[in-house]
Amino acid sequence: YVSLSLIMKGMTSVPEFLWGLPEVQKLNLSRNQLVVIPSSLGKLDRLVVLNLGGNCLKCLPKEIGLLRNLKVLFVNMNCLTEVPAELSLCRKLEVLSLSHNCISQLPLSFTDLTSLRKLNLSNNRFVQIPLCIFALRSLDFLHLGSNRLENIAESVQYLVNLQIFIIENNNIRTLPRSLCFIATLELLNIDYNAIQTLPDDLYLLRRLPRIAWNPMDKGLHIAHNPLSRPLPEVIEGGLDVLYNYLREKK
Repeated sequence: YVSLSLIMKGMTSVPEFLWGLPEVQKLNLSRNQLVVIPSSLGKLDRLVVLNLGGNCLKCLPKEIGLLRNLKVLFVNMNCLTEVPAELSLCRKLEVLSLSHNCISQLPLSFTDLTSLRKLNLSNNRFVQIPLCIFALRSLDFLHLGSNRLENIAESVQYLVNLQIFIIENNNIRTLPRSLCFIATLELLNIDYNAIQTLPDDLYLLRRLPRIAWNPMDKGLHIAHNPLSRPLPEVIEGGLDVLYNYLREKK
């Protein structure tokens, strides 16, 4: 890869010379004070990795759709309120982080991002999970923590390759039964929600190895929820005890 890093340069605008370097494949403009990315971005059509994190961007240019070779895009920690529909033209995109912005919805055209494997939408303003996400069958990582979610649609079951699902710190009250049919789940983080009961079929998630307490551990993270009794006591016995309880209850 031909790489160029301009991280932490205190830039308020992108230097013009950059648009004359079409051979650049990895570009890091993170942790500056950029307010606008000009349409000239489309000239860098060999880009594979683009990092715009930690700036002051309120929008992305529609010309981002010209980056047909883009596989990794970081626009976390900015001021985005929306995402351009043209981003869906980046059909090779595999990793996308839009965390720590002000986004409340995604364009329906996101369904075209069929190669997307990792999506981080944490710390935004989503009230519900955008329906277009459920069409992204290649997703193995989905982070929606610290939003305003109140429920999870039954359509979540269509994420058949999902391994890591983080929805901590929302306002979710119940988990859908369909969540239990995602056999690939290895980490389910529902810490800090308003969950009182658990679906009886939760024991079908056989790849969850344990009740997890360390944020980095795989397993079921379920701390800081107002679980109805006897669930708190059952969970203290570990995941096997919880699963046996749910089986017998069913």
